[in-house]
Amino acid sequence: MKGEPILRIENISKKFGGVQALKNVSFTVGYKEIVGLVGDNGAGKSTLINILMGIFPPDSGKIYYRGEQIQFSSPSESRAAGIEPVYQKIALVNMMNLWRNFFLGREITHKIGPFSFLDKKKMGKDCVEIMRDIGVHVRSANEGVSFLSGGERQSICIGRCLYANAKLLLLDEPTAALSVKETEKVLTTITNLRKKGASEIIVAHNIYHIYPVVDKFVVLDRGIKIKEVNKKDVSPKDVIEVIRTGRIGTSMKKISKVCV
Repeated sequence: MKGEPILRIENISKKFGGVQALKNVSFTVGYKEIVGLVGDNGAGKSTLINILMGIFPPDSGKIYYRGEQIQFSSPSESRAAGIEPVYQKIALVNMMNLWRNFFLGREITHKIGPFSFLDKKKMGKDCVEIMRDIGVHVRSANEGVSFLSGGERQSICIGRCLYANAKLLLLDEPTAALSVKETEKVLTTITNLRKKGASEIIVAHNIYHIYPVVDKFVVLDRGIKIKEVNKKDVSPKDVIEVIRTGRIGTSMKKISKVCV
């Protein structure tokens, strides 16, 4: 449908015992849009990501993905639909080389008679091409990932999503514990992925890290969405003030045509 966002979240709520993790949260993610999902610890950011991944269901509300109402019952279902997570803890096996990590769980095989064998040549070639396609130049697909920088390692995780033809990426603190140069590399990878057609939700605490790449911010506070605003209408300081106080500052009250 023309104008329909890739993701529409409507009044999502979730409780864990007596704790209200999310309460009537609504927002949208457009095609090729990057949304910064921000808030202090306990705001409900990870809970929302886990709901989108099918790790647990919402108590109420609706989720529309690519125009259809969905509720995934497992991460494998969400991945099959084109939703891919990238977690803060880099999910790579240090004892394996680059191409083995890149295709872990999605190995390419070819058959000789009744037997299937790993197509190492194709996996090595495809791995290097995808990484170069998103702006990361690796020396060899046989290189051990333990020798790569933090930014390169995180970029491998993001590159795997591109190879899997992901339509929506859920990035949970992708620049946490990275140096300035490594953070810049990861943000470049994120931007390049958007150019390839992917939409993205970035969960982050450091507003200054993600400010250059996001299109809008959604601010959560103790499970409630308190602000949704286009980046062009706010500074990083404005967003931080909302997170810090839980209130909308005077300068942001003057902004029109935003959702609160």
